[in-house]
Amino acid sequence: MSRRSRLAAFGSAGVLVVGGAVCAVVIGGGTGQLLALALIGVGLIALTSLVFLEVGLSEDRERARELATTARKRAGRPRPAERGRLERSRGQRRRLR
Repeated sequence: MSRRSRLAAFGSAGVLVVGGAVCAVVIGGGTGQLLALALIGVGLIALTSLVFLEVGLSEDRERARELATTARKRAGRPRPAERGRLERSRGQRRRLR
């Protein structure tokens, strides 16, 4: 999620909450209250969902970093199964000399 899309998503959810509060003040009676309840409710649900999305994305980024680090560490040394083959081939070379 890019910075621009993140700002647009959180901003639009905030606008819904503020718009609901404005509707409660400007529009009188039950209509204003109902509209305010709907707008504020949708805005708060959107904000909560976006926070959970950010947490999930940060966990995915952390997992990707860990996998990259592990892959870099493993690239420098042979796997245990390959180690035995390398030792045998070195031993065979010594015997041939």
